[in-house]
Amino acid sequence: MNQAKLFFSLILVVLLLIFGAWLVFFFQWSAPMPRSATPATVGVAPAPAAPAVAPAPLAPVFNPPAPEDAPEQIRPMVMLGYKIMTETKKYAPEYVGNGMACTNCHFEGGRSKDTISLVGVAAKYPLYRARREYTADLALRTQGCFERSMNGKAPAADSQIMQSLLVYYQWISKDIPIYSTPPWTVLAHHLENDHKPDAEAGATVYKDVCARCHGDDGHGTPIAPALWGDGAYNDGAGMHRIRTFSVFAWRFMPKSSPSLSQEEALDVAAYVHEQPRPKFVATHPNKIERVIPLPGEAKQ
Repeated sequence: MNQAKLFFSLILVVLLLIFGAWLVFFFQWSAPMPRSATPATVGVAPAPAAPAVAPAPLAPVFNPPAPEDAPEQIRPMVMLGYKIMTETKKYAPEYVGNGMACTNCHFEGGRSKDTISLVGVAAKYPLYRARREYTADLALRTQGCFERSMNGKAPAADSQIMQSLLVYYQWISKDIPIYSTPPWTVLAHHLENDHKPDAEAGATVYKDVCARCHGDDGHGTPIAPALWGDGAYNDGAGMHRIRTFSVFAWRFMPKSSPSLSQEEALDVAAYVHEQPRPKFVATHPNKIERVIPLPGEAKQ
Protein backbone atom coordinates (compact mmCIF):
# COMPACT_ATOMS: atom_id res chain seq x y z
CA MET A 1 0.00 0.00 0.00
CA ASN A 2 2.74 2.42 0.99
CA GLN A 3 4.66 1.50 -2.13
CA ALA A 4 1.62 2.28 -4.32
CA LYS A 5 1.21 5.71 -2.70
CA LEU A 6 4.90 6.44 -3.16
CA PHE A 7 4.68 5.42 -6.82
CA PHE A 8 1.70 7.67 -7.51
CA SER A 9 3.39 10.55 -5.66
CA LEU A 10 6.47 10.25 -7.85
CA ILE A 11 4.31 10.26 -10.98
CA LEU A 12 2.47 13.37 -9.73
CA VAL A 13 5.77 15.18 -9.02
CA VAL A 14 7.06 14.36 -12.51
CA LEU A 15 3.85 15.61 -14.10
CA LEU A 16 4.00 18.84 -12.06
CA LEU A 17 7.62 19.42 -13.11
CA ILE A 18 6.73 18.86 -16.77
CA PHE A 19 3.74 21.23 -16.49
CA GLY A 20 5.88 23.89 -14.75
CA ALA A 21 8.57 23.69 -17.45
CA TRP A 22 5.89 24.07 -20.14
CA LEU A 23 4.50 27.19 -18.44
CA VAL A 24 7.97 28.79 -18.29
CA PHE A 25 8.57 28.00 -22.00
CA PHE A 26 5.13 29.29 -23.01
CA PHE A 27 5.38 32.66 -21.25
CA GLN A 28 8.98 33.26 -22.37
CA TRP A 29 8.27 32.84 -26.11
CA SER A 30 4.87 34.46 -26.13
CA ALA A 31 6.18 37.79 -24.72
CA PRO A 32 5.85 40.71 -27.23
CA MET A 33 8.94 41.32 -29.37
CA PRO A 34 10.08 44.67 -30.79
CA ARG A 35 8.80 45.17 -34.44
CA SER A 36 12.26 45.91 -35.73
CA ALA A 37 13.87 42.86 -34.19
CA THR A 38 13.81 39.19 -35.08
CA PRO A 39 14.74 36.27 -32.80
CA ALA A 40 18.15 36.20 -34.44
CA THR A 41 18.81 39.91 -33.79
CA VAL A 42 17.35 40.46 -30.32
CA GLY A 43 19.77 42.61 -28.34
CA VAL A 44 21.82 43.50 -31.46
CA ALA A 45 21.88 47.13 -32.65
CA PRO A 46 20.25 47.42 -36.12
CA ALA A 47 22.61 48.13 -39.00
CA PRO A 48 22.38 51.66 -40.44
CA ALA A 49 20.13 51.92 -43.49
CA ALA A 50 21.93 52.16 -46.82
CA PRO A 51 21.63 55.58 -48.45
CA ALA A 52 18.99 55.78 -51.15
CA VAL A 53 20.48 55.66 -54.63
CA ALA A 54 18.53 57.23 -57.46
CA PRO A 55 18.07 54.86 -60.38
CA ALA A 56 20.23 55.66 -63.37
CA PRO A 57 18.26 57.46 -66.10
CA LEU A 58 17.41 55.37 -69.11
CA ALA A 59 19.41 56.17 -72.23
CA PRO A 60 17.39 57.74 -75.04
CA VAL A 61 16.28 55.26 -77.67
CA PHE A 62 16.20 56.18 -81.35
CA ASN A 63 12.76 55.12 -82.50
CA PRO A 64 11.02 58.04 -84.21
CA PRO A 65 7.31 57.55 -84.89
CA ALA A 66 6.03 58.01 -88.43
CA PRO A 67 4.28 61.34 -89.12
CA GLU A 68 1.14 59.54 -90.26
CA ASP A 69 0.91 57.75 -86.90
CA ALA A 70 0.39 61.00 -85.00
CA PRO A 71 -2.85 61.31 -82.98
CA GLU A 72 -5.80 62.47 -85.05
CA GLN A 73 -5.95 65.88 -83.35
CA ILE A 74 -2.43 66.87 -84.39
CA ARG A 75 -1.89 64.68 -87.45
CA PRO A 76 -2.64 67.40 -90.08
CA MET A 77 -0.09 69.74 -88.47
CA VAL A 78 2.50 66.97 -88.13
CA MET A 79 2.08 66.03 -91.78
CA LEU A 80 2.36 69.67 -92.86
CA GLY A 81 5.48 70.10 -90.73
CA TYR A 82 7.01 67.06 -92.42
CA LYS A 83 6.22 68.47 -95.87
CA ILE A 84 7.76 71.82 -94.92
CA MET A 85 10.90 69.95 -93.85
CA THR A 86 11.18 67.92 -97.06
CA GLU A 87 9.75 70.39 -99.63
CA THR A 88 10.57 73.71 -98.02
CA LYS A 89 10.56 75.79 -101.22
CA LYS A 90 7.09 74.51 -102.12
CA TYR A 91 5.41 74.87 -98.73
CA ALA A 92 7.21 77.94 -97.35
CA PRO A 93 8.24 79.85 -100.49
CA GLU A 94 7.98 83.31 -98.94
CA TYR A 95 10.64 82.38 -96.35
CA VAL A 96 13.17 80.65 -98.64
CA GLY A 97 15.71 82.64 -100.67
CA ASN A 98 17.61 79.77 -102.30
CA GLY A 99 17.05 76.29 -103.67
CA MET A 100 17.60 74.39 -100.44
CA ALA A 101 15.28 72.41 -98.18
CA CYS A 102 15.56 71.55 -94.50
CA THR A 103 16.07 67.91 -95.45
CA ASN A 104 19.36 68.75 -97.22
CA CYS A 105 20.99 68.82 -93.76
CA HIS A 106 18.36 66.85 -91.83
CA PHE A 107 17.88 63.77 -94.02
CA GLU A 108 14.39 62.24 -94.22
CA GLY A 109 12.90 65.29 -92.55
CA GLY A 110 15.25 64.89 -89.58
CA ARG A 111 14.10 61.30 -88.93
CA SER A 112 17.35 59.69 -90.12
CA LYS A 113 20.05 58.80 -87.61
CA ASP A 114 22.74 59.19 -90.28
CA THR A 115 22.47 62.97 -90.42
CA ILE A 116 21.96 65.95 -88.14
CA SER A 117 18.92 64.23 -86.68
CA LEU A 118 16.01 66.15 -85.16
CA VAL A 119 14.65 63.16 -83.24
CA GLY A 120 14.69 64.34 -79.64
CA VAL A 121 15.38 67.98 -80.45
CA ALA A 122 12.10 69.01 -78.80
CA ALA A 123 13.34 67.43 -75.55
CA LYS A 124 16.78 69.03 -75.87
CA TYR A 125 15.54 72.61 -76.18
CA PRO A 126 15.42 75.30 -74.76
CA LEU A 127 19.21 75.48 -75.01
CA TYR A 128 21.85 78.15 -74.47
CA ARG A 129 22.99 79.56 -77.81
CA ALA A 130 26.36 81.31 -77.83
CA ARG A 131 25.41 83.13 -81.03
CA ARG A 132 22.57 84.86 -79.18
CA GLU A 133 24.31 84.93 -75.79
CA TYR A 134 21.07 83.65 -74.33
CA THR A 135 18.88 80.58 -74.06
CA ALA A 136 16.79 79.99 -77.17
CA ASP A 137 13.72 77.89 -77.80
CA LEU A 138 13.07 75.86 -80.96
CA ALA A 139 11.13 78.64 -82.66
CA LEU A 140 14.06 81.05 -82.36
CA ARG A 141 16.48 78.33 -83.45
CA THR A 142 14.38 77.53 -86.52
CA GLN A 143 14.06 81.20 -87.46
CA GLY A 144 17.85 81.31 -87.64
CA CYS A 145 17.88 78.35 -90.03
CA PHE A 146 15.51 80.12 -92.42
CA GLU A 147 17.64 83.28 -92.36
CA ARG A 148 20.98 81.54 -92.76
CA SER A 149 20.79 78.10 -94.35
CA MET A 150 17.76 79.07 -96.45
CA ASN A 151 19.09 82.58 -97.12
CA GLY A 152 15.53 83.73 -96.46
CA LYS A 153 13.30 85.36 -93.88
CA ALA A 154 12.33 84.23 -90.41
CA PRO A 155 8.72 83.00 -90.11
CA ALA A 156 6.88 84.55 -87.16
CA ALA A 157 6.63 82.32 -84.10
CA ASP A 158 2.83 82.36 -84.35
CA SER A 159 2.75 81.61 -88.09
CA GLN A 160 1.31 78.39 -89.49
CA ILE A 161 4.73 77.50 -90.89
CA MET A 162 6.47 77.74 -87.52
CA GLN A 163 3.72 76.16 -85.46
CA SER A 164 3.50 73.17 -87.83
CA LEU A 165 7.26 72.66 -87.60
CA LEU A 166 7.14 72.83 -83.80
CA VAL A 167 4.33 70.26 -83.64
CA TYR A 168 6.34 68.03 -85.98
CA TYR A 169 9.47 68.34 -83.81
CA GLN A 170 7.43 67.39 -80.74
CA TRP A 171 5.91 64.35 -82.40
CA ILE A 172 9.16 62.83 -83.68
CA SER A 173 10.68 63.46 -80.22
CA LYS A 174 8.01 61.29 -78.60
CA ASP A 175 9.31 59.25 -75.61
CA ILE A 176 12.70 61.02 -75.50
CA PRO A 177 13.36 62.14 -71.87
CA ILE A 178 13.08 65.90 -71.49
CA TYR A 179 16.38 67.82 -71.28
CA SER A 180 18.32 64.76 -72.34
CA THR A 181 20.94 65.14 -75.06
CA PRO A 182 20.45 62.27 -77.51
CA PRO A 183 23.88 61.56 -79.01
CA TRP A 184 22.53 61.48 -82.55
CA THR A 185 21.46 65.17 -82.29
CA VAL A 186 25.03 66.32 -81.63
CA LEU A 187 27.39 67.20 -84.48
CA ALA A 188 30.98 67.46 -83.28
CA HIS A 189 32.38 70.98 -83.35
CA HIS A 190 35.41 69.91 -85.35
CA LEU A 191 37.44 66.94 -86.50
CA GLU A 192 40.21 66.22 -84.02
CA ASN A 193 42.77 66.21 -86.79
CA ASP A 194 45.85 68.41 -87.08
CA HIS A 195 45.73 68.39 -90.88
CA LYS A 196 45.84 71.90 -92.31
CA PRO A 197 42.95 72.35 -94.78
CA ASP A 198 44.25 72.67 -98.35
CA ALA A 199 41.78 74.31 -100.74
CA GLU A 200 43.79 73.31 -103.81
CA ALA A 201 43.68 69.64 -102.81
CA GLY A 202 40.01 70.16 -101.96
CA ALA A 203 39.30 71.18 -105.55
CA THR A 204 40.46 67.75 -106.66
CA VAL A 205 38.33 66.03 -104.03
CA TYR A 206 35.33 68.05 -105.16
CA LYS A 207 35.87 67.16 -108.82
CA ASP A 208 36.42 63.45 -108.10
CA VAL A 209 33.74 62.88 -105.45
CA CYS A 210 31.28 65.76 -105.01
CA ALA A 211 30.65 67.13 -108.52
CA ARG A 212 28.68 64.08 -109.62
CA CYS A 213 25.85 65.10 -107.25
CA HIS A 214 26.36 68.84 -106.61
CA GLY A 215 27.35 69.75 -110.16
CA ASP A 216 30.63 70.76 -111.74
CA ASP A 217 29.85 74.41 -111.02
CA GLY A 218 28.69 73.74 -107.42
CA HIS A 219 25.24 75.13 -108.20
CA GLY A 220 23.42 71.91 -107.43
CA THR A 221 21.51 69.27 -109.40
CA PRO A 222 18.07 67.66 -109.05
CA ILE A 223 19.56 65.22 -106.52
CA ALA A 224 21.74 67.51 -104.39
CA PRO A 225 21.72 71.17 -103.30
CA ALA A 226 23.99 74.00 -104.38
CA LEU A 227 27.14 74.45 -102.31
CA TRP A 228 27.89 77.97 -103.57
CA GLY A 229 26.29 80.60 -105.75
CA ASP A 230 22.88 82.24 -105.38
CA GLY A 231 21.13 78.94 -104.69
CA ALA A 232 23.31 78.02 -101.70
CA TYR A 233 23.37 78.89 -98.01
CA ASN A 234 24.72 82.33 -97.12
CA ASP A 235 27.87 83.31 -95.26
CA GLY A 236 26.01 83.40 -91.92
CA ALA A 237 25.10 79.70 -92.03
CA GLY A 238 26.75 77.11 -89.85
CA MET A 239 28.00 75.30 -92.95
CA HIS A 240 30.03 78.38 -93.84
CA ARG A 241 32.62 77.21 -91.33
CA ILE A 242 35.35 74.85 -92.40
CA ARG A 243 35.15 72.95 -89.13
CA THR A 244 31.37 72.35 -89.41
CA PHE A 245 31.36 71.55 -93.13
CA SER A 246 34.26 69.11 -92.72
CA VAL A 247 32.54 67.18 -89.91
CA PHE A 248 29.34 66.92 -91.95
CA ALA A 249 31.19 65.86 -95.11
CA TRP A 250 33.29 63.27 -93.29
CA ARG A 251 30.36 61.72 -91.44
CA PHE A 252 27.66 61.79 -94.11
CA MET A 253 29.10 62.37 -97.61
CA PRO A 254 28.59 61.02 -100.17
CA LYS A 255 25.06 60.49 -98.95
CA SER A 256 24.25 56.87 -98.08
CA SER A 257 27.89 55.91 -98.64
CA PRO A 258 30.29 58.12 -96.62
CA SER A 259 33.83 57.52 -97.82
CA LEU A 260 35.90 60.69 -97.39
CA SER A 261 38.93 60.61 -95.13
CA GLN A 262 39.16 63.34 -92.51
CA GLU A 263 41.92 65.01 -94.50
CA GLU A 264 39.80 64.97 -97.67
CA ALA A 265 36.85 66.38 -95.77
CA LEU A 266 38.94 69.24 -94.40
CA ASP A 267 40.39 69.98 -97.84
CA VAL A 268 37.06 70.03 -99.66
CA ALA A 269 35.55 72.17 -96.87
CA ALA A 270 38.32 74.72 -97.44
CA TYR A 271 37.66 74.68 -101.19
CA VAL A 272 33.89 75.15 -100.84
CA HIS A 273 34.45 77.84 -98.20
CA GLU A 274 36.36 79.96 -100.74
CA GLN A 275 33.53 80.00 -103.27
CA PRO A 276 31.10 82.96 -103.64
CA ARG A 277 27.77 82.87 -101.84
CA PRO A 278 25.05 85.27 -100.64
CA LYS A 279 25.63 87.62 -97.72
CA PHE A 280 23.66 87.07 -94.53
CA VAL A 281 20.96 89.67 -93.89
CA ALA A 282 19.11 89.46 -90.56
CA THR A 283 15.33 89.77 -90.78
CA HIS A 284 14.77 89.90 -87.03
CA PRO A 285 16.98 90.74 -84.02
CA ASN A 286 19.95 88.41 -83.64
CA LYS A 287 20.37 89.02 -79.90
CA ILE A 288 17.94 88.81 -77.00
CA GLU A 289 17.35 92.30 -75.63
CA ARG A 290 18.50 92.21 -72.01
CA VAL A 291 16.13 94.55 -70.14
CA ILE A 292 15.62 92.52 -66.95
CA PRO A 293 18.63 91.22 -64.99
CA LEU A 294 18.62 87.50 -64.43
CA PRO A 295 18.64 86.27 -60.79
CA GLY A 296 22.14 86.71 -59.40
CA GLU A 297 23.18 88.89 -62.32
CA ALA A 298 24.34 92.46 -61.71
CA LYS A 299 22.40 95.20 -63.43
CA GLN A 300 24.15 96.46 -66.54
